[in-house]
Amino acid sequence: MLYRNILLIDDDIDDADVFIEAINSLDKNVTCLAETNPIKALEFLKSTKILPDLIFLDYNMPVINGNEFIEKMRAVEKLKPIPVIIYSSYSENAAAQLSIIHDTERYISKPNTFTELAALLKNILEEQ
Repeated sequence: MLYRNILLIDDDIDDADVFIEAINSLDKNVTCLAETNPIKALEFLKSTKILPDLIFLDYNMPVINGNEFIEKMRAVEKLKPIPVIIYSSYSENAAAQLSIIHDTERYISKPNTFTELAALLKNILEEQ
């Protein structure tokens, strides 16, 4: 697996916990950190020496949405190469209509079950 360090940015603590549990069920060699505040996540990314290999980003968050976060992130030179996957409750069709998909590697809808989430994450992590 190419992605060893993953950052999830999602203001829903329960969703973040389930996401981390799903990652941990797949591979113990993958580290997943979660941040519930997008402003704190951006500050963390700017200051950390070890950048994530992949970011999963919720679209609907307080203060700034996913697109605004990506714009701020891409303005920082060292953060530009990090792939971002928008991870949201909108369907892919709704996301396209709302122009949610913005300078990301891809968009995925949040699955309804833990099993679906684990399978989706396994596919993403094994693509590389």
